[in-house]
Amino acid sequence: MTTVKLILTILQLLSGLAVTVVVLMQSGKSAGLSGAIAGGAETFLSKGKAKSLDAKLAKATKWFALAFVLLTLILNLI
Repeated sequence: MTTVKLILTILQLLSGLAVTVVVLMQSGKSAGLSGAIAGGAETFLSKGKAKSLDAKLAKATKWFALAFVLLTLILNLI
């Protein structure tokens, strides 16, 4: 039982680190009037590559966060 708990704890640690890294890699959402103006300029000037990367990072964030929450619940029940 302790081996399983150790493996789950290591997986939880890795998923927590992965969530942190993926969130920090995402581009910030601009807020306010200056963000609205800059965001409009980015829409016309960007080639869509950054948006696809942000979409992939957002999807990865969801999966790593889900894994982290599930591992936390499982470890709590053990």
